[in-house]
Amino acid sequence: MSAEPRVRQRLEPDQRRAQIMKVARALFGEYPYESVATTDIAREAGVARGLINHYFGGKRGLYLAVVRQLVTAPSPIADDLPNSTVERRVTVLIDRWLDLVERNASMWLTAIGSEAAGRDPEIDEILFQGDEIATDWVIQAARLTESDECVTELRAAVRSFGSMMRAASREWLVRGAFTRSDLHVLLTDTLLHLLNVTFPALCASRRVAAR
Repeated sequence: MSAEPRVRQRLEPDQRRAQIMKVARALFGEYPYESVATTDIAREAGVARGLINHYFGGKRGLYLAVVRQLVTAPSPIADDLPNSTVERRVTVLIDRWLDLVERNASMWLTAIGSEAAGRDPEIDEILFQGDEIATDWVIQAARLTESDECVTELRAAVRSFGSMMRAASREWLVRGAFTRSDLHVLLTDTLLHLLNVTFPALCASRRVAAR
């Protein structure tokens, strides 16, 4: 970590908060949580340490805010998708998601590593929220409507796919088992099969069971 403090600048509160989070995202992504001190973050951000407590309540609150921003913050991933086939829209959606993960690889792995290493109720809740947001993206991309008949199965199937996405991203970023191109093919083909084959079968099964 840098030993030289950054030159302090006069910024609006929202700008200052964003600056602290940007530095924290980089440090938490590069170093273990236990190795990052609020003094390190304050020095890199060029702010007084008290501002971290003021805005976030301390290191833990800042860490959770960074994870929440990465996993659940509004994103243009599903905005302005091509007015084309579902296959094309899903292809673009997956490509944008891979862009997001690749840009934030270290912090992404730190965030989902909490899920793999053990139970952390606060991280779990953030990841659950992220699952719901990602599910909305897929439903939007696929131009599906959440009919009352099969909404439970639809959302559960897409959330399950989200768990696969996180596991597959580890194979790409940590193990190197996939190239980005490989992963794009895997995720796109799997999601399209889920939407075109698996979900209709689940919905049909629901209708039969309801008779």
